[in-house]
Amino acid sequence: MTAPPSRADWSDTLAVYLRPRVLIVLFLGFASGLPLALSGSTLLVWMREANVDLGTIGLFALVGTPYTIKFLWAPVVDALSVPILSRLLGRRRGWLVFSQLLLVAAIVLLATRDPAVSPWAVAFGALMVATASATQDIVIDAFRVESLDEREQAAGMASYVAAYRLGMLASTAGALFLVTGFERYGFERSGAWTAGYLAMAALVVVGLVTTLIATEPERSAEATRQQAGAGALARVARAASGAFSEFLTRDLAIAVLAFVVLFKFCDAFAGTMTAPFVIDLGFTRDEYAAIVKGVGLAATLVGGFAGGFIARATPLASALWIGALLQMVSNLVFVGLAFAGTNLWALSAAIIAENFAGAIGTVIFVAYLSALCSSPAHTATQYALLTALAAVGRTYLSAGAGYVAQAAGWPLFFALSSLVAVPGLVLLAILQARGHFAGLDQADRAKAR
Repeated sequence: MTAPPSRADWSDTLAVYLRPRVLIVLFLGFASGLPLALSGSTLLVWMREANVDLGTIGLFALVGTPYTIKFLWAPVVDALSVPILSRLLGRRRGWLVFSQLLLVAAIVLLATRDPAVSPWAVAFGALMVATASATQDIVIDAFRVESLDEREQAAGMASYVAAYRLGMLASTAGALFLVTGFERYGFERSGAWTAGYLAMAALVVVGLVTTLIATEPERSAEATRQQAGAGALARVARAASGAFSEFLTRDLAIAVLAFVVLFKFCDAFAGTMTAPFVIDLGFTRDEYAAIVKGVGLAATLVGGFAGGFIARATPLASALWIGALLQMVSNLVFVGLAFAGTNLWALSAAIIAENFAGAIGTVIFVAYLSALCSSPAHTATQYALLTALAAVGRTYLSAGAGYVAQAAGWPLFFALSSLVAVPGLVLLAILQARGHFAGLDQADRAKAR
């Protein structure tokens, strides 16, 4: 039996989180997490307060389509440079600044729409936010993989996920508190929401400043030099064909892709309707902000670092089983909350369980996706493909969640949301039996040497 690797002492373990490259990834994690709720849960609260029906709210999951198809333009991001910006900042940083400026414009557009008057205009604005956000995610994922060495990957992954949740907190609890504050200062409701969204657009500056402070990854600079002289279309075609062919020729490729779609599905299916559920129970907007996104933050941070520990300490398959089962069980806590009603303690317990389990599952899942991206030449495009597939559950498979909740009622809805984890568990068992994860574990150990 091989002896376990020696562990660094606590000071070395903590010091890695303070390395400049890890800190850059942390702030980029905040930038990545900020936009998601603005076209998701926060927008759903705005729509519910505007008396948009549950069926239409459920369909708004479709505005997340760019997250599921971002692999289509990932080769462009991988192969081409942004005029002027890439020349000044480098290929990755140029694309980051470009996507962040687009994101500011899209959030401003969404802020000026009114769901009570024109919900489909709101849908267009949300779609633009999602598109700019998905483009930013493509670049950040590539930047993270290319910037960090093997010893920094675990710390970078945990920091990224924790900061991602902080970004989501800012655009959920932060946005909701801002809207309430604007109302208290005399804004009418629609104007308060507009002002709240404009404040979120201003927060994009965190990502912009981080990008300007960062340095271009050496691997990206080397790739740019290697691509010099080739035509634009040739570079895009090479990035796309190489990424897809390398992945699809692997053993069990279809089963792997289906598992990527289904692993977070139960979490996404329930999460789509969490905000309307809490409002329908009778909780106020401020209670939702303080408990659902405030108390849950501590659970998310603890869960994120717990997920990082599990990912390092256990084989990949075991870690995925732990994450999947925790996500499945956490959905059942909302069944009890549905019967408890407007009980703040019950809400706190449910949110702590959901956020803790969800964060563990997310970190472990990110570790799995990173392990699948074995080719340095196609990392960005392959990672975009995998994360786009992971978004299918949140976007398309969850689109009917509002209709299910409307027909079944909240207790049965959350019970069903737990059961939708079963197909993913079946695929996990099949992949483990066929030796899929053993191969990935061996590859990771080889890279770590």
